[in-house]
Amino acid sequence: MFKSNSHNTICFVIMPDHIRWLFQLNRSSELSNLVRKFKNITTYRFNKHNGTNGKIWQTNYYDHKIRGDEDLIAQARYIVANPLRAKLVDNISKYPY
Repeated sequence: MFKSNSHNTICFVIMPDHIRWLFQLNRSSELSNLVRKFKNITTYRFNKHNGTNGKIWQTNYYDHKIRGDEDLIAQARYIVANPLRAKLVDNISKYPY
């Protein structure tokens, strides 16, 4: 995703209209700061790459606090399988994002 000392990425998937991202915040980090930084960096890079200027993200986001190992595994599986459920691929190994 992007390099930062504020979190550890566990898994993610980029879908055509959203991103699902599972990460662990480091103790001193705040979720809102990480999301704001991510949106700022990716918007800048997208606009620079495409010669555009403007917003690419909606202002809100949805979060889910992991409550244990079983929840962690379930959420990771949900994220990784998202392209299958959306019928973008018939095998997750074929999804490049």
